[in-house]
Amino acid sequence: MTKVLLLNKIAKVGTDVFDKDKYEVGDDVESPELIMVRSAVMHEMEFGPELLAIGRAGAGVNNIPVEKCGKEGIVVFNTPGANANGVKELTIAALLLAARDITGGVAWAQTLKEDAAKAVEKGKSKFAGIELQGKTLGVIGLGAIGGMVANAAHSLGMNVIGYDPFVTVEAAWRLSRSIKRASGYDEVFAQSDFITVHVPATKDTKGMFCAAAFEGMKDGVMIINLSRADLINEADMIEAVSSGKVAKYVTDFPTDAIIGIDNIVTIPHLGASTEESEDNCAVMAANELVDYAENGNIKNSVNFPNVSAPKDGSRLCIMHYNIPAVISSVTTCFSENGINIEHMMNGSKGELAYTIVDTLCEISDSIAEKVKGINGVIRVRNI
Repeated sequence: MTKVLLLNKIAKVGTDVFDKDKYEVGDDVESPELIMVRSAVMHEMEFGPELLAIGRAGAGVNNIPVEKCGKEGIVVFNTPGANANGVKELTIAALLLAARDITGGVAWAQTLKEDAAKAVEKGKSKFAGIELQGKTLGVIGLGAIGGMVANAAHSLGMNVIGYDPFVTVEAAWRLSRSIKRASGYDEVFAQSDFITVHVPATKDTKGMFCAAAFEGMKDGVMIINLSRADLINEADMIEAVSSGKVAKYVTDFPTDAIIGIDNIVTIPHLGASTEESEDNCAVMAANELVDYAENGNIKNSVNFPNVSAPKDGSRLCIMHYNIPAVISSVTTCFSENGINIEHMMNGSKGELAYTIVDTLCEISDSIAEKVKGINGVIRVRNI
């Protein structure tokens, strides 16, 4: 049986994807071939040679040593879009929390002891805010979440401008025609009353909201960050909020540095914390792991390219570095043994590549070993 280790509590609808006759699933299985994880930090974990893949029930993979996994031939999957609606809805809530001092008003109302109705009418003015309608929202990142936020904000009557240098054709098709496309971050910063960011934390985006960026924004801009804490230079943000350059900062990532500061609203990482999001992520991650374990198909991997096709016959799955002569060496191994290749699929992602070879006859272990010995090959699976 294939062993599946759960590092976090995973929704039952997800674990039910694994056929009980084929898979052993639990939080105490040893020497797992598959791992499902949500937020557990895996950077200090040692992986056995039997580990094939890790399925992250969510989009971010900062808790997983992705580069290390790639070098060891371990596929890391995530679930882009599975929690998009949950994050979109919280983003709309965050816009309202920024525009109107709802949290401050609620906290004040809880202190009223006597004649509350009279006190409310007398004191409510200090919690007045602004409306979203007619204001300009800048959306940084127009993927599964950012695109939904842009469309929802437009439906609320906001003017929306967005920027994403890596937007896909599919994502672009989902955007309302009314969403204005900016030429760069600076244009979004200069025009927006509100800015919401929906990009991953990378070396290029880390600290992108900093003093230099704030200088190009409107005075009194309101910023929403439900993506990653690392996107914000916290010292610069605190200074910008204190000076009034940033009127309100709403984030899903509380830290010691920003908790308790006026005009910074900290939400306890609730972006994907809905029953629907957790179910969707669990099911999607489980299906990715099953398809890879049983068919060698890779979809939604963050370290290996997406390569998939219906399996018909025998299949050899080859993980290798993206260097010359690997493919020709693979085909030579088959031809020298008189085996005709019916289908071959290949893709690359950075320095890593993945190749699937399908034949109508059985692929012997000796051929698999020869392929494994080719320079640049990391791992071979004979399915």
